[in-house]
Amino acid sequence: MEEELKCPVCGSLFKDPILLPCSHNVCLACARNITVQTPDGETPVQSRASGSSDYDYLDMDKMSLYSETDSGYGSYTPCQLKSPNGVRVFPPANHHRHCSLTCPLCHRSVSLDERGLRGFPRNRLLEAIVARYQQNRAAAAAAASSSAVKCQLCDRNPVDAAVMCEQCDVYYCNACQQRCHPSRGPLAKHRLVPPRNQAAGSGAASGGGGGGQQPPATARKPATCLDHEAENFSMYCYSCKAPVCMKCLEEGKHNKHDVKPLAVMWKQHKCALSQALNGVSDKAKDAKEFLVQLKNMLQQIQENGVEFEACLVAQCDSLIEALTRQKAKLLTKVTKEKEYKLKVVRDQITHCTMKLRQTTGMMEFCLEVLKENDPSGFLQISDALIKRVTSSQDQWVKGALEPKVGPEFDLTLTTDALLQTILMLDFCQGKDVQEKPLLIQMQAAAGSGEAEMETESPGVEVGPAVPAAPLLQLEKCCTRNNSATLAWRVIAPPSNPIEGYILELDDGNGGQYREVYVGKETVCTVDGLHFNSSYNARVKAYNGIGVGPYSKTVVLKTSDVAWFTFDPSTAHRDIVLTNENQTVSCNSYDDRVVLGTAAFSKGTHYWEVAIDRYDNHPDPAFGVARINTMKDMMLGKDDKAWAMYVDNNRSWFMHNNSHTNRAEGGITKGSTVGILLDLTKHTLTFFINKEQHGPTAFESLDGVFVPAVSLNRNVQVSLCVCVCVCVCVCRDGNYRIFFNVPVCTVYVRPQTVIA
Repeated sequence: MEEELKCPVCGSLFKDPILLPCSHNVCLACARNITVQTPDGETPVQSRASGSSDYDYLDMDKMSLYSETDSGYGSYTPCQLKSPNGVRVFPPANHHRHCSLTCPLCHRSVSLDERGLRGFPRNRLLEAIVARYQQNRAAAAAAASSSAVKCQLCDRNPVDAAVMCEQCDVYYCNACQQRCHPSRGPLAKHRLVPPRNQAAGSGAASGGGGGGQQPPATARKPATCLDHEAENFSMYCYSCKAPVCMKCLEEGKHNKHDVKPLAVMWKQHKCALSQALNGVSDKAKDAKEFLVQLKNMLQQIQENGVEFEACLVAQCDSLIEALTRQKAKLLTKVTKEKEYKLKVVRDQITHCTMKLRQTTGMMEFCLEVLKENDPSGFLQISDALIKRVTSSQDQWVKGALEPKVGPEFDLTLTTDALLQTILMLDFCQGKDVQEKPLLIQMQAAAGSGEAEMETESPGVEVGPAVPAAPLLQLEKCCTRNNSATLAWRVIAPPSNPIEGYILELDDGNGGQYREVYVGKETVCTVDGLHFNSSYNARVKAYNGIGVGPYSKTVVLKTSDVAWFTFDPSTAHRDIVLTNENQTVSCNSYDDRVVLGTAAFSKGTHYWEVAIDRYDNHPDPAFGVARINTMKDMMLGKDDKAWAMYVDNNRSWFMHNNSHTNRAEGGITKGSTVGILLDLTKHTLTFFINKEQHGPTAFESLDGVFVPAVSLNRNVQVSLCVCVCVCVCVCRDGNYRIFFNVPVCTVYVRPQTVIA
């Protein structure tokens, strides 16, 4: 309740509170500080700062004597100073003529009449509540001082604790706190609060001491009428929503108003407030029960999360264990194959070495025989030697000098299907519930691979098959601007590995399909589509056997309008993008180019760029370009950009470094440059401050274009959004742009319209 009793200006408890016409309260001294004198030349709307006229504004009924203007409320809030609470504070006015006061909470202003602040009624009820609250707090503090908490670090004769550290949970006196717990270094972030007995005393004070004896209430003087200080309030004007005295009724000021006895209205309003409090109390009770429910839910979420994580870890560990066992089996098979090949090669080496040794010995012996000069002796053994040499030559037949085994291993391990299944590992929430549990499915796939490796019987062969039709994952398919993203997966692992996929799209008008992607990925993003078009997409898989059937067709609808910002990925390195890539500036004195994130190929599009900063009369360029335009020179100097560059006095159109159509009129800070790309007529037109600037800049434009800007460090621009834009062609052939709502600097939303 203490916050309800504090002044919004000074932040202290109310002192002499006055009631403003907006039903908020301020201290009388604070009201003097925030009173401001209307500047010369402005005549504020005068009204009486009394209950009658001011409450008429709040009531807003047909019987009000003053309109909203007459009530004195306005929007004039001159700013000079601010208080520590953030409330505007003004020096006190010297006189109350042409003075006004602004409520620090709702910021509504009221003009003061000749009585000044005395025209506002004092809130005696609030003043009494503040006094009672201060008495209760003082009594509670006195009761708490008798059982004060002692300092826990004093060696002898501990004194009363002054603060308690919430992090250390230790009570300190002022001396021990300065010595042992200074507010610097690592202890600077610790929070020091009053001891708990003082906090309890404050709580007792805020609770009004419901269980203890209340301090005696001081007698209050009955409230008197503002216009007749000697008269007490006795009646209540229902029309003016204010208490009045008998003289007010006698003077005829309220003679036509609905007046009721003050006591009757007092009881009636107390009853209404009590009923409203009962409703709020019920809501507060429901809120407490809801908080208990949320706290219980926190515990349940924590427990369920731990349990689910343990289950997930167990499932993944089971998969890893199964894969490890299978890896051990496959490694054993590879080891056996390797040992077999090594044994065959070693035996062949031994056999070949022995035969080579025999052949070499025989050749050496034959060479020695050929050296002999005795014919009879030579002829005696020559026949036998010729037979031996011929027989040795026949031993080196074809195949004898070829390896019996090759270095390659005739083992093929197919993991594509299993890897694809692992990559598709996800939680099933509202998806195909007829699929097998992932653990069983992967174990079955691993088991089938093991069986394939171990059953290499030549008598049993499985016929080859093309891949099945892929299944498009609609939850992952989406469109953004004129780009479409599609994702798919294979329903069942094929017998032969999939080599790739073919994605096809039609032309957006129900025409022929064309291939837009061929590859192994299962996610593809297609850019450069037409806005406001519906594309049919399908995909098929292929392997070494052939091409499989198409998937089901999915319809993708591109955006009706384009949303784009500046593209940091294609911008020059000197370009600086801020404000969520909507504002661009440059670090270089040379012109640098930045492109937009959307591309246009058909339709009519209009967007604007606001000049945020313009120094030293530079000449920024605005227009469209191809995606591969040069980024380190002014826009339009190559043949891939079409632009208008403009300074503070004139402008030119430029394409392929050709300058044409000089036009008078330039830009300054706060100007807007509009670009109208009409791909229906294949033209580009420019606007400055929503007026067409020069003739049609370029014609015969065809292809894909992106918004583009070039600037240097003397310029800063921001994209603007144009909502409900209408493009019309005047009789003179020029365009006229109409806006239904103002232009604001947010995102770009050019709209396709009919010219």
